[in-house]
Amino acid sequence: MNTAQERSNNLPIKGNLSRTYVVSLVIALLMTTASVAGCLHPSVIYPTDELLQSLMPNDVVNLLIGVPILLGSMWLARRGQLIGLLFWPGALLYVLYNYLAYVFAMPVGVPFMVSLTLVTLSAYAIIGLGASIDATAVKQRLIGAVPERAAGAALTGLGTLFFVRVLAVIVGARANQTPIGTTELAVLVADAVTSPVSIIGGLLLWQRKALGYVAGMGLLFQSSMLFIGLIIFMLLQPLLTTAPFNPVDVVVVFVMGLVSFIPFALFLRGVVSSRD
Repeated sequence: MNTAQERSNNLPIKGNLSRTYVVSLVIALLMTTASVAGCLHPSVIYPTDELLQSLMPNDVVNLLIGVPILLGSMWLARRGQLIGLLFWPGALLYVLYNYLAYVFAMPVGVPFMVSLTLVTLSAYAIIGLGASIDATAVKQRLIGAVPERAAGAALTGLGTLFFVRVLAVIVGARANQTPIGTTELAVLVADAVTSPVSIIGGLLLWQRKALGYVAGMGLLFQSSMLFIGLIIFMLLQPLLTTAPFNPVDVVVVFVMGLVSFIPFALFLRGVVSSRD
């Protein structure tokens, strides 16, 4: 770890990240194992057709996006790259969001316990990583180099949009006395939990608070990866299950994703240009 520690000296951190590295590696291993199991034994892992149609294609997405962005963020941070350190919480939040939906969708059993463990470990790692990052030093590097107002507005707007959507779907279902599907309800819960984080992070960045600069990059990264993951999911689902393909939905998601993609690209350019 000496080489890694020497490289991390260039990073704005206040403590040792060794424990967070270990926890994140465990998360990556568990996520890989769970996703491979879901792909190889879908009928065993997902006892209903609804679960299989929604979660098995998402296992593939986790292998294509979730695991690589987590390991990639850790690798960049280990090499002393600020971009990796700021991506890392976003990658962990991506895992937390996904497996929070699994927790509320899956019946109690081994897969459920694995998902609950991933949610718990991801939350723990995010808190530990956040406590280890020197937010004031990050702000000093990035202030003026990143689009604080545009990125903050995008994060706040997206968080508000998804939270309002959660309320609208639940209120509409109760008013019409129509049940909400298990997997749809699970996604609504995940949105309800993570949307306030996006709103708060966006407001902090808008106000140019130190914590906003740390949260901004991670939240934009997580949001962009979720949109890309959703597009890949919509392309894979008809190939892996009996679900129909709807190209209009793909276009709509891509257009919505631009609200995240554009400020993310601008913020990323600012982080890269801020390097000494």
